[in-house]
Amino acid sequence: MRDHFESVTRQIAAGLKGGERFLANYRAEDSTFIRFNTSAVRQGGHVHEIDLALTLIDGRRQAEEMISLTGRAGEDSGRIARALDELRTAVAASPEDPYLLINETPRNSERRMGGVMPEPAEIVDAVLEAGRGRDLVGFFASGPVWTGFANAAGQTNWDEAHSFNADWSFYAGGDKAVKTAHAGFDWDRAAFAATAETAAARVAALARPPMTVPPGEYRAYLTPAALNEILGMLSWGGFGLAAHRTRATIFLRMVEGGARLNERVTLREATALGAAPAFQREGFLKPDAVTLIERGVYRDCLVSPRSASEYGAPTNGASRGEVPASLDMAAGELPEADVLKALGTGVYVSNLWYLNFSDRSSGRLTGMTRFATFWVENGEIVAPLSVMRFDDTIYRMLGSELEALTAERALWLDPGTYEGRILDSVRLPGALLAGLRFTL
Repeated sequence: MRDHFESVTRQIAAGLKGGERFLANYRAEDSTFIRFNTSAVRQGGHVHEIDLALTLIDGRRQAEEMISLTGRAGEDSGRIARALDELRTAVAASPEDPYLLINETPRNSERRMGGVMPEPAEIVDAVLEAGRGRDLVGFFASGPVWTGFANAAGQTNWDEAHSFNADWSFYAGGDKAVKTAHAGFDWDRAAFAATAETAAARVAALARPPMTVPPGEYRAYLTPAALNEILGMLSWGGFGLAAHRTRATIFLRMVEGGARLNERVTLREATALGAAPAFQREGFLKPDAVTLIERGVYRDCLVSPRSASEYGAPTNGASRGEVPASLDMAAGELPEADVLKALGTGVYVSNLWYLNFSDRSSGRLTGMTRFATFWVENGEIVAPLSVMRFDDTIYRMLGSELEALTAERALWLDPGTYEGRILDSVRLPGALLAGLRFTL
């Protein structure tokens, strides 16, 4: 794939005219997908695809075209030549871009993430063993994803990420299930089996008659999966410079009013630890880490080249959307094995969904519990809970009410496959709250 990428970029460079420049963003994957239902293989498949986002620049005018490539030199050569001709026409008709900013100082890089990937037969055998006697439904994806960047200045960047992602549920009937994920960069069958057994232990508790508790404030434990949903909302326009300058960020009270989160909360964009590429579409390299929140205090924003140009700030290689791609939350000191004991009596929240802002400027979120949410008394699971709605602020959930974070952390790779496997990741602990407000 590296040879093909270099061949493509050489052809683009040779096809330039006059003062034209180009940005080439190359992405390819070779993925195995296996879907399961009722603990049986229902679909197996393989995807090999190559996409090229080609940007042609003349002065401050630019245009971009997406091209699907085949890996066959003759056919790809014709597609690239046609794209350059079409882009010249588009550039000539385009207005100048006042915020155009591309990397003018070439910096080459190469990185490889991941190692041991399972063979399809190994995946099937491991999943069927985990699902024996249970109703398992979900999918498994694995394989390499290659990402490349090149420009007219001779810069070349290359990332190769080998990862796997198992995303499944043990279905218990009705609206009850135990949702589980197991992802990483090196396959370990024993670790996968341990994850499955932990999830299976919750299935028996789902068979008990469900309880309903009245609206109110309860002690609560948020698993890493539930906390991931909250961090996903915070990432939606929360950490970007543009959102801060336009006062649209959910952290507005922290930025302008001096509010803080709990000192246990440290969040970083940890590119060096994630699967997402260490460079972005305009050719700027990302630092190994950007500290967003440190011990409860807001520190740095994610700054895309466009925001850097518009607001006069240095870019730190953020994406166009200024959204974290490798978010890392510092661990705490609570052993995961002691979570139920530390919770005492309250709500064990396995998953959340349908989250939204109920008051963005005040940092308020709302959402619903999902799948295996339990009522716990004296450190023991009593019964599954009916669906509940929470409505609370980040200044309580990650601030005044945060009692502890778990010492163990979970790695979550985005299971999305829209236009290709997504490489975004989150590494985070679970969170014990002294109080979480439920309104329904």
